Amino acid sequence: MSEPIPAVPGPWLAGSVLVQWAVLVAGSALLLVALRLLGLPGSWMLGPMIAGVVVGVKGGTIRVPSVVYLVAQSLIGCMVAGQITRPVVRSFARDWPVFLAAVLATLLASSALGWLLNRRRLLPGTTAIWGLSPGAASTMMLMSEDHGGDPRLVAFMQYFRVLCVASLASVVARLAVGAPGAARPEPPLFSAIEPAPFVATLAVAAAGIMLSRRFRIPSGTLMVPIVLGSTLQLADVIRIELPRWLLLLLFTVLGWGVGLRFTRAGLDHVARSFPWILASIVILIAFCVVVAWTLHMLLGTDLLTAYLATSPGGLDAAAAIAAAAAVDLPFVMGLQTMRLILVMSLGPSLARLSPPSAPIRDLDRPAL
Repeated sequence: MSEPIPAVPGPWLAGSVLVQWAVLVAGSALLLVALRLLGLPGSWMLGPMIAGVVVGVKGGTIRVPSVVYLVAQSLIGCMVAGQITRPVVRSFARDWPVFLAAVLATLLASSALGWLLNRRRLLPGTTAIWGLSPGAASTMMLMSEDHGGDPRLVAFMQYFRVLCVASLASVVARLAVGAPGAARPEPPLFSAIEPAPFVATLAVAAAGIMLSRRFRIPSGTLMVPIVLGSTLQLADVIRIELPRWLLLLLFTVLGWGVGLRFTRAGLDHVARSFPWILASIVILIAFCVVVAWTLHMLLGTDLLTAYLATSPGGLDAAAAIAAAAAVDLPFVMGLQTMRLILVMSLGPSLARLSPPSAPIRDLDRPAL
């Protein structure tokens, strides 16, 4: 994890650490509840991140401890590993050539758009590549830290795209299946934990941290638990289990870790770059619609399934919408999971091939 970025002193929140934490926790809770009531995807991370931005820009000096952030990364890796199940693997095995072509086409399009943004020096470092990469938003944000991107701008680009894609996907789902019926109820936040799977999951997370630090694996805190956890789960050695209350805490920590490092200069840069970011997102979504139509024509897959499988809004958003609609869920999750794996595997190489861009430190200078 990169060193914390000094906050720019503001007119308030520059005093007591306890007051800063109180404001952060209260603001995060209010925003999270509000976003959940609005039905916005990614609210568990988005609410705390917005609260962190406010505290950081207004002179807050608090930061998430490095060890806590490290543990959160590793457990998020376990969460991703838990999505790689046998039905997903079977769906991939059945249609892997088409899956691979669709994923590579989308990855090529997102990389080309990122390359163009870098070429114009609109975003610092490799931020454009990671910000436009179609994968799980939290995963791309975490990987960008180790590969020359600015996680603050990557988080903004990823979650803004998730909002756009999820909103459009909800409209498409309504048009495709008519007025939606009762959505599948979410599991309770607090429920009984099966000790053995939970302890095994914690052990995978701990092993991920130790192995990544011992062998200095880039993004290893995230990648090692994904590889190790999914392999053990598919072999029926363990079952990944993370209670929802723990996931809420993990996404809150990640949101704070990003939001608290924002400065006014960073926000100004987001505002200046927003037209280009919006244009790139619209182009990427349009391209994925074309890919979805191609899958629909080649495989006879219903259009809604194809759209959710190819939408660049991330695995979680697609799964949430697909769960309440009459679609082929293993197909959706298979393509989304395969794309996430390929993006994580090829992303660092694509980032290294991107043209030079503005240095990240430019965003840390106080705005005049």
